Amino acid sequence: MSTGLQIGDVRIAGRVLMAPMTGITDLPFRQVASRLGAAYVATEMVASAELARGRPDVVRRAAVGAGLPLTVIQLVGGDPEAMAEGARMAEKAGADIIDLNFGCPAKEVTGAACGSALMRTPERAAAIMGAVVDAVSRPVTVKMRLGWDESSLNAAEMARRAEDLGVAAVTVHGRTRKQFYTGVADWEAVAEVKQAVSIPVIVNGDIITAEQARVALAQSGADALMLGRGVYGRPWLAAHLERALADGRQLQEPDREERLAIVVEHLRASAAFYGLPLGLKMFRKHLGWYIEQAPWPEDPLDRRAAKARLCRLETPSEVEEALAALWRPGVDQIGNSSVENQSQLVEAAR
Repeated sequence: MSTGLQIGDVRIAGRVLMAPMTGITDLPFRQVASRLGAAYVATEMVASAELARGRPDVVRRAAVGAGLPLTVIQLVGGDPEAMAEGARMAEKAGADIIDLNFGCPAKEVTGAACGSALMRTPERAAAIMGAVVDAVSRPVTVKMRLGWDESSLNAAEMARRAEDLGVAAVTVHGRTRKQFYTGVADWEAVAEVKQAVSIPVIVNGDIITAEQARVALAQSGADALMLGRGVYGRPWLAAHLERALADGRQLQEPDREERLAIVVEHLRASAAFYGLPLGLKMFRKHLGWYIEQAPWPEDPLDRRAAKARLCRLETPSEVEEALAALWRPGVDQIGNSSVENQSQLVEAAR
């Protein structure tokens, strides 16, 4: 697998990308994933109309920070003028790439004629793409699904129209909106999109392992791949998968010490970005995934019980000490190690 991907005038130093995910790819997550080697991590989905109004939580989703190899801001909306204004704001904020969401299947999004609902209104989708491309100088990309349902598989048509309007790349999730996340992603169906356009095509959906990545790329013919839910509790996945594809090896997971250091870094970044107690509250879902994804304790029931305990703790220092006790060799539950041993491991994670 060759390295790097060109999108417009932006060179991405890898071909394993991380998708924009609401409530997941906030600035702390993006900073941690980037520090671990991810070449591309998009922001959370940002509502263009609310961004233009300056709604604080929406502006925060588009936050640009230090330590990122590039900034990709994803916009969602159904009004061409509002999307164009949101794109202009994203460009001024420092976006390297502006991505348009034509793929979100959530009812609150499609009910507002946004996200994957735009697959049913190609003329409006085209108006949005044209307005955004004309509004900014940065490359514009589009993330879509195969279609609304099996009777309207129009991703290839939408991609052709996108290319004609000046869109620089498209990402295709190998499901319809009607499927949501059920069944399996159809990577072969993405091949039709790849054959329809000359701009880069990125395949997305159900890619977690190195073998899945290789098959998805082979079946779709795509230029790159995008990870979604597989990065929950694994912000290192893009970088590690990139290496596995490059050298033909299996995916390597972090050991206890590395994993603890990553979680502590993420927790502290979240506390610094949001402040307390909000930073800990925002981090708890990530903490739950970190514990679920770790192979310690070996018994899944023990992991579930540990997750319930740790996610009730009320300060970052309590979480750090409890997690050190949970994952340190020879310590199988919270409170079974000395404070001195816990502190030593937490200090090593700093």
